[in-house]
Amino acid sequence: MRPTSGDFEGAQSVQNAPEPALTVAAVARRLGVAPATLRTWDRRYGLGPSSHTAGAHRRYTAADLARLTLMRRLTLEGVSPAEAAAIALARAGEAQPHAPEPERPHPLPAEVTRLRTAGSGVPTAALPTSAATPGGGRVLAIPGGSAASRGLARAAMALDAHVCREILRASLQARGVVSTWDGLLSPVLAGIGARWAETGEGVEVEHLLSEVVMGALRAYPESVTTPVNGRPVLLACSEHDQHSLPLHVLAAALAERSVATRLLGAQVPARALSDAVRRTGPVAVFLWASLPVHADPAMLAGLPVQRPSAVTLLGGPGWAGRPYPPSAELVGSLSGAVEAVLGAVTAQRA
Repeated sequence: MRPTSGDFEGAQSVQNAPEPALTVAAVARRLGVAPATLRTWDRRYGLGPSSHTAGAHRRYTAADLARLTLMRRLTLEGVSPAEAAAIALARAGEAQPHAPEPERPHPLPAEVTRLRTAGSGVPTAALPTSAATPGGGRVLAIPGGSAASRGLARAAMALDAHVCREILRASLQARGVVSTWDGLLSPVLAGIGARWAETGEGVEVEHLLSEVVMGALRAYPESVTTPVNGRPVLLACSEHDQHSLPLHVLAAALAERSVATRLLGAQVPARALSDAVRRTGPVAVFLWASLPVHADPAMLAGLPVQRPSAVTLLGGPGWAGRPYPPSAELVGSLSGAVEAVLGAVTAQRA
């Protein structure tokens, strides 16, 4: 990684120095943390700059940067800041001062390795939100969360899409879609949502993580070459609902069971959904509503009658307490939706 012109001050004056001297701002940019976090690590744990320039300004050396890179990687893995700092300082004595460990631009949490070797509806209850860490940063509180979910939360809050992607891919490979959703993604997304409700912050975190998740899952439906269902399964959001992430998750979970789907996405007008049902003759229709204002029973009443009839499934917290036809079934979880679809497919084949 080559430094930019703004990474160093007084470049000409240190041309003959044994190593470059980086400013607080330059190191913060490289690590993806706030300058205040670096100052806190310096004050509390002694992980400060060790070089001095004219005017007694302290600057970070390459060895300092190596220690801080290790500190950052360990905290993303779930190690407490105090313990991470102790490890970073202990290893500093083992390294040569002018030949530090090369910087890894995208350090991967240890949980990724554990997941890779382990095997091949979002909760609506509010969770406690942000919490100050001893290192000065702010993270999502995930009570009872796994090491993977805590690592994912840290990476998401740092807007580190690469680390988020690696944690997700490793979990999908080791555990499958349903377990990854229930045990890894749902707690983190719930924490992000609760943080936004409390502070109005975190929209960018939710958007980044959602894009990572959808990117990782889009290939699943394409892998179904010999579907077990002769008639497709339609997945759609209600007319004014923009939150299509649950549809991508359900499509991927069904694809793991060789069920073919047609994903219509967000904000599907009632007429468009009716036209899709008429043209495809689906075995099941899944309609998502994240808020009560989006749960429109009129969309169900307008669906065309077909023989054999399609199973109508409703998902999302928006349907709770809302009226819907007795022929429709409300599913409260991803696994419940998968089982309901599989039941419809089995009945079709009988």
